[in-house]
Amino acid sequence: MCGRYASSRRPEDLLEEFEVVANRTAQPLDADYNVAPTKEVYAVLERDERHLRTLTWGLVPSWAKDPSIGNRMINARVETVAEKPAFRKAFAARRCLLPADGYYEWYPTSVLTPAGKPRKQPFFIRPRDHGILAMAGLYEIWRDPARAEDDPERFRWTCTVLTTRAEDSLGHIHDRMPLMVSPEHRDLWLDRAVSGAEQLSRALAPAAPGLLEAYPVRPLVGNVRNNGPELLEPLPLSDVEGLDPEVLDLPAPGTP
Repeated sequence: MCGRYASSRRPEDLLEEFEVVANRTAQPLDADYNVAPTKEVYAVLERDERHLRTLTWGLVPSWAKDPSIGNRMINARVETVAEKPAFRKAFAARRCLLPADGYYEWYPTSVLTPAGKPRKQPFFIRPRDHGILAMAGLYEIWRDPARAEDDPERFRWTCTVLTTRAEDSLGHIHDRMPLMVSPEHRDLWLDRAVSGAEQLSRALAPAAPGLLEAYPVRPLVGNVRNNGPELLEPLPLSDVEGLDPEVLDLPAPGTP
């Protein structure tokens, strides 16, 4: 699962990185180090031309009667996305890239909470070279039947993040991870003329071991009201109570 991520790049950085032709964002989003479901996020997609726009995280299928269904549609499993009614049409024709600095996952430690459950330690996972992480996404356009034809707010643009099984080292933290789209496969993933699952699967290989790094961060990220670069500051593994570095088998950040 991917339930929180960080996205601090400026639009001009994304235009260059993803070879975007047009910027369709009404205004730039603030740097967000604690992106949570229902927030506005940047997305790269193609509709006649490649452009950058903002979408709401939490996909609302076009047939939905209640848009609140999007609160539960923040992730789509790649193993079933081509068959699930909520995602299959978007997978065939409405694919996007969701730029991120990295994402967060929570690891259950050996320390128990007052309720007797394992206390969870947040980790930040990012490209080892600190480049932009391009997560595979889907988007939908939902029309609000309560709004008039000439209401500019009648269409709601929403998105979801595709997930897959985590590669071995990251699988110690969580068994799922966002699917990354490498630069050489971005054109294929965004091409609306391509709809076959077999063709698209070439663009959806899990991240190769060693491309990503993970390190513990402060629990501040658990509260969406906390938002700043301090959320990404690493904690030494030795400072995290109930964490066994040998079990996690994680190299220190920046270690090749």
